[in-house]
Amino acid sequence: MRRQRSEVQTLAELVELLHTGASLTGRRLQGLDLRTVEATLMRHTDLDGLVVLGGTLSPELERHLRTHGALVFPSDPAIPVDPYRGHLYTADELYAGLAEHGYPATPDARAYHWSLDRRTSRDIYATLLRAIHDDAMTDALDEWLDALPVVGVMGGHAVRRGTGEYAAAARLGHRLAEAGLVVATGGGPGAMEASNLGAAARDTTALEQALVALGEVPGWDHDVTGWAASALAVRDRLLPGTDGHGIPERPRSVGIPTWYYGHEPSNVFPDAVAKYFSNALREDGLLARCTAGIIVLPGAAGSAQEIFQTATRLYYATESDPVPPLVLVGERQWTETVPVWPALRALGEGRRMGGAIRLVGDVDEAAEVVLATAPPQPGA
Repeated sequence: MRRQRSEVQTLAELVELLHTGASLTGRRLQGLDLRTVEATLMRHTDLDGLVVLGGTLSPELERHLRTHGALVFPSDPAIPVDPYRGHLYTADELYAGLAEHGYPATPDARAYHWSLDRRTSRDIYATLLRAIHDDAMTDALDEWLDALPVVGVMGGHAVRRGTGEYAAAARLGHRLAEAGLVVATGGGPGAMEASNLGAAARDTTALEQALVALGEVPGWDHDVTGWAASALAVRDRLLPGTDGHGIPERPRSVGIPTWYYGHEPSNVFPDAVAKYFSNALREDGLLARCTAGIIVLPGAAGSAQEIFQTATRLYYATESDPVPPLVLVGERQWTETVPVWPALRALGEGRRMGGAIRLVGDVDEAAEVVLATAPPQPGA
């Protein structure tokens, strides 16, 4: 059961509160356009402790709210994101304007460049807005994934469409989602995109067609506009039910990227995107939510970081803590190319962690390990 919250994150919720005559004391109105309910709000005086976080309201309504005890946090129209938003992003929001003006004009690209702007990178007000934004992302992510079994799929951004590695990651994502798990990735290109793509596909025929179509634009590094446009076209044409019309109540996958790596664009295939300015918050939040386990595909420094962050959680787990599996895919990759496996084995010796770490040869073995320990999902 979802807990009762003070946040009012949609206009429909606010209209219902006003219709029932419920008190607004202690409520938080998050990023709402209040113009259509202004007349009703002007009649309310029970506003002590009401907090209005951004949104749209007239000067008259703002004065009324403040006069009667509300605290109003203004929006800043000069920044490319709404720091008070009460819900996750969709790919269509992040890539708005792509077809007409190209990637540099999209909210995703503008947010990245705002984060790099020397005039705001150390400005205390901009820092506060970024922190509020990231906290709002965390809150929305907690609500959306509430009690759902989440499996993380980590892997390198350099994996290109049209390759065997990309197809394997996509088929892994599809298998995990079909079993009822929510597939969580870092939300970027490469293996992350492939895993979100696989989870989005409702059948293997659509997935195979999507893999072929995406292979025509294999990389993002020289043309983000073409890379993203091809993915949006594939999503809308080949993957029914994933054409960007809102965020589903029961997700199959989520992307959790960061503008810290803004040169790596977000992929378009998650049901929703929780994008952060802080990479530290994003990494910790991504790994902490993987309650059904983590699968790490071949990668480099970023993947190694995620392995050891997860290992720290497993190493210090108490007897009452859950210990989901950490599965590394690619024996040569993790014993020779990036030899983290010997360190993991040494850390796990004599601890519960030792029974949770696995090194396997391919994605099918990885899926078997996770699905053997994941809770069964009704209707999956």
